[in-house]
Amino acid sequence: MRLLTALLLSLATPAIGAGMMASPALAQTSPAQTAPAAPAQNSAALAQIENHLRQVKSLQADFTQTADTGAVAKGKMILAKPGKVRFDFGEDSPLLIVSNGSVLSMVDYDVAQVTRWPVKETPLALLLDDKVSLKGRATVLPANETPEGFIAIEGRDPKHPEYGTITLFFQKTPKGPAGVMLMGWRVLDGQGRTTLVQLSNQKLNAEVSNSAFRFKDPRGLRTSRPGRTR
Repeated sequence: MRLLTALLLSLATPAIGAGMMASPALAQTSPAQTAPAAPAQNSAALAQIENHLRQVKSLQADFTQTADTGAVAKGKMILAKPGKVRFDFGEDSPLLIVSNGSVLSMVDYDVAQVTRWPVKETPLALLLDDKVSLKGRATVLPANETPEGFIAIEGRDPKHPEYGTITLFFQKTPKGPAGVMLMGWRVLDGQGRTTLVQLSNQKLNAEVSNSAFRFKDPRGLRTSRPGRTR
């Protein structure tokens, strides 16, 4: 449960991406040690990332999540703007994380429990906004804190530090919208715990059915492990 709770918070605060596999130094970067990039560099990079995020209306990918305890979870992510996301941990997992556009739900079929958070109160809000504006919400990490060929931005709600901090990692590539591709994120939650999420096999702007963001509520079910119509 602790791993999944960290993921929820990490959805509101980014972690790491697939390309990070070749850049282990990235995982060792401490958010507390980061400093803003030069103003001109910061402005240009933020504009590029903002342009990318606005062009991406949907995203499907495999993910690998690593908690600061070393625990690892894998699954598939589906994202559709505005506000919708699904983290599916596979047939053998009783856990599911889904946002219907306004509420992020963590569903545990083993104990028939659903825990909810407003999407806007999580670090994921930055990823799920279809008209995202990064001004005042994010800063660019300096080059010496970012793997070569990447742009990393750190986002937080200055009015609500308890929501945590998310660092998004983008690889520079002509194959991605605005010349970059989201490879993952690092989330630092309000309790000082860090979670890394790495993405692979990304598929952008494909049609996504709204049914992907629905689930069967376990609280009215007699069996603890229902079929995956959830």
